[in-house]
Amino acid sequence: MKLQILHTGFFKLDGGAMFGVVPQSLWAGLNPPDAHNLCTWAMRCLLVEVNERKVVIDCGLGNKQNSKFLSHYGLTEQVSIADAVQAAGWRSDQITDVILTHLHFDHCGGATERFGTGEEIRVVFPQATYWVSGRQLQWAYPKPNAREKASFLLENIAPLMQSGQLQEVADGQNAAGLPCLHVYGHTEGMMLPILDLGGKPLLYCADLLPSIAHLPLPWVMAYDVRPLQTLTEKSEILEQALRENWSLFFEHDPQFAMAGLTHNEKGAIVAENPSETLLTLL
Repeated sequence: MKLQILHTGFFKLDGGAMFGVVPQSLWAGLNPPDAHNLCTWAMRCLLVEVNERKVVIDCGLGNKQNSKFLSHYGLTEQVSIADAVQAAGWRSDQITDVILTHLHFDHCGGATERFGTGEEIRVVFPQATYWVSGRQLQWAYPKPNAREKASFLLENIAPLMQSGQLQEVADGQNAAGLPCLHVYGHTEGMMLPILDLGGKPLLYCADLLPSIAHLPLPWVMAYDVRPLQTLTEKSEILEQALRENWSLFFEHDPQFAMAGLTHNEKGAIVAENPSETLLTLL
């Protein structure tokens, strides 16, 4: 198995929303906010080459939104998922699978793109099967709940449905041949792929643990629809990860792509040897 990080840029989100009930005095030193209380976050995806498959995990925000929408998120260094895949050495039509951990716009928006100057929207990877949790799809489309409506955008989801390339994944099942944890605190049916690197698992954390700063159990995003369930899921998964020597991949951490886990002197689970790359695993 070979992994390559696909960088699709940085965006900004409100620090209070990202850290929930945690006081700013605690989180501001970890991800300093700007004058508008916005913190910078990565949109970091993965390319997995395993057997004959080339699997993209998540796709970034994409290019379909208007300037007013984009102005809320302070995008910088934005790269399309297709260009990121090309930089990794592959054409878009060589990608066999795309795993969408969930359908919030910053994870699935890049899976489709506007074609030319018109209103036509097409899938970015024409030969790929797009995998998404069936429960997430039902939760998000066609009538999302009022809390997440601003994150589940019709123009991101409908073209995938219409393409015939979307494959629903049942609870607890694999996606694109990769085992996945299914979690329900952040949103219904988010999938977290587990990648086997010579017996050392790497968990793609998506929005269960968007950054290293979210390792402490009470540090749960205000975006989560079931924050107490997130807390339980974090506790169980982190204990398993530590027990079985997993590493974690962070999609949104502004600096670090991955880290191992250890206990600190107080017995809390903390990051060990955080890295900006995956070189330590390859």
